[in-house]
Amino acid sequence: MDNGASSYRRFRDNGDEHGLDEIISDHCDGLMLYLTSIVGNIRTAEELAEDTFVLIGIKKPKFNGKSSFRTWLYAIGRNLAIDYIRKNSRHKSVPLEDAAGLASDEETVEAAYIRKEEGIAVHRAMRKLRSDHQQVLWLVYFEDMSNKDAARVMGKSVRSVEALLFRARKSLKAQLEKEGISYEKT
Repeated sequence: MDNGASSYRRFRDNGDEHGLDEIISDHCDGLMLYLTSIVGNIRTAEELAEDTFVLIGIKKPKFNGKSSFRTWLYAIGRNLAIDYIRKNSRHKSVPLEDAAGLASDEETVEAAYIRKEEGIAVHRAMRKLRSDHQQVLWLVYFEDMSNKDAARVMGKSVRSVEALLFRARKSLKAQLEKEGISYEKT
């Protein structure tokens, strides 16, 4: 399985719009939830995921195949999220009319997806962890990326991702125990 590389190749080289549609349908949910772990807001993550797909749809950057397509796509999304955080770090306000819907929208979308993957208790505990711990756990366990691919997405060495993953698992286990949840897979 090429995780979308052939679809992207068809889109980029042959102008096949269905290739881009396949990429979006295959990767939208996972990318959006990964970006949520970075920016902390599901609506912002949705916009950043859209921006990621728009970027590959318009600019058509070259995929060199040094990593899996999904790793490459998530790295683009991560870079957009970091740019967003840098630009908006000084302005952390939410319009009053949006504030009421934020929690319910985030809970609805995230809870449905995470319950299918591992369970809502693990997800809530993860949200209390540091951002880099959330990211590495998400990439390795929920997106089934190798440590090498997660390192590429996060812009770190494989060795530092392995250490970060060890600390993240330990933090997650402690958080679950703090909440009274016994979870053996951490």
